[in-house]
Amino acid sequence: MRRLLLPALLLALLLPPAAPLRAQGTGTLSPQDVERIVKEYLLREPEVLYEALQELQRRRDAAEAERQKRLLAEHRAALVASPDDPVLGDPAGDPTLVEFIDYRCGYCRSMAPALRALLESDRRLRLVIKEFPILGPDSTTAARAALAARKQGRYAELHWALLQARDLSEPAVLELARKQGLDVERLARDMRSAEVERVIERSRALADALGISGTPAFVIGDTLIPGAAPVARLAELIAKARRPGG
Repeated sequence: MRRLLLPALLLALLLPPAAPLRAQGTGTLSPQDVERIVKEYLLREPEVLYEALQELQRRRDAAEAERQKRLLAEHRAALVASPDDPVLGDPAGDPTLVEFIDYRCGYCRSMAPALRALLESDRRLRLVIKEFPILGPDSTTAARAALAARKQGRYAELHWALLQARDLSEPAVLELARKQGLDVERLARDMRSAEVERVIERSRALADALGISGTPAFVIGDTLIPGAAPVARLAELIAKARRPGG
């Protein structure tokens, strides 16, 4: 069956829709006839295979881009307007950049200084953080602590500190929180609250719905960027989002 897949694909891409698949005087072509004709053609014009596969990939990419735009539109409110999510930058700013983050993620950590600088230079930017711990228990501990810090109005301070910390075990995270001026006894209680668990589970469900399986992942407008991205690229998308019709 697989041997016939490529010939059928090539015929679909290369032959006119109405082209009759008939052999001279023998009626409809058999699968063996199709395979022989395509093999002879490819031996004569080998570059056609490359062109056909390029076209197939182009069609797949276009279909995936459309599917992605549709999903982002369907989940727009959950991405940008959930009151449970921490917001950095201007809470009423425009546009909104969304980041799915894990504090143990090396790429998240390496991008943090540039993202912080972007927020400082672009005072109109709104950054929504989706806590998405996927790299083990310490990731979950850090995410819980960051979300719990919101109750003390210190999310931003602990967020940036966690992205620089080497040790994300619970004792180390609590000590880091103490240095940031948080009440660590209250923080420890809030870390285990149902509210914090709900926020993390909602981020996981949203990531799953959008096909996000790693961190960081960024969303701005109808664009999803899986993985690390140059901050200059994010700045371009932010500028595009601000243009009329962007």
